[in-house]
Amino acid sequence: MSVFLEVPEAVWVCANDLAFAFRDRFPVSPGHTLIVTRRVTPDWFSATEDEQRAVLSLVAEVKRRLDEELAPDGYNVGFNAGAAAGQTVMHLHVHVIPRFRGDMDDPRGGVRHVVPS
Repeated sequence: MSVFLEVPEAVWVCANDLAFAFRDRFPVSPGHTLIVTRRVTPDWFSATEDEQRAVLSLVAEVKRRLDEELAPDGYNVGFNAGAAAGQTVMHLHVHVIPRFRGDMDDPRGGVRHVVPS
């Protein structure tokens, strides 16, 4: 069982036959949204092509809705695959994180800061 499957449909932002989206309970920024497959599969690489397409379709839909609601200046979109990459819930989920000018001192480089030099 996955904790994501316990998220009630009433709080879903949008959904399709293979995936659904909801706001993160611990947001990095306002509007931080998770997109999750309906079938429990560990990560992007274990998902079917249909599931991958369904997730990407919801990424676009979530972005459209966030653009209308919050008008962010940019986005971080990504997923972690495996514990070594920081994945804590072993059920495929994609983060769509709206970013706003000034919400961090220096956003250059994205997630590259996690790679040791």
